Amino acid sequence: MPFQVTLVPNYIMADKIGILNSANAVILPGIFAAFGVFMLRQFMLDIPYTYIEAAKIDGAGHVRIFLKIILPMIKPGLAALIILLFVDYWNMVEQPLIFLDDPFKQPLSVYLSTINNGERGIAFAASMLYMTPMVLLFLYAESYFIEGIQLSGIKG
Repeated sequence: MPFQVTLVPNYIMADKIGILNSANAVILPGIFAAFGVFMLRQFMLDIPYTYIEAAKIDGAGHVRIFLKIILPMIKPGLAALIILLFVDYWNMVEQPLIFLDDPFKQPLSVYLSTINNGERGIAFAASMLYMTPMVLLFLYAESYFIEGIQLSGIKG
């Protein structure tokens, strides 16, 4: 679902639990987004059930099966999901603008959208600082990201 569809319900929930004007108002909706469930489900459909059956025969419980068999097999999918969610919420402007009243608590993405044309040097410097974490994260996990996207069946 597009982010704009969930903006009002997220605002109402953040208001009811009292986290407006805090970092949690921006972070928690990203943690509980449905995209991660969808992507990991698509990724897990390719895991052969015979691995799970073999682990059950060996006496492994549900937690051990998840930690020792499934989790290592979905590492590329988790890496791809983490990168995609990080980039999505790093670039977000609408939610922090609405949820955070204090300008000093708003992220750099909101500031970049307010820089006017007269301050091009500041705009370029802020843009370089802004994109550095995303570039470093992508370079660090590039192989996991590409493998995770290929194996999940999502067209990139």
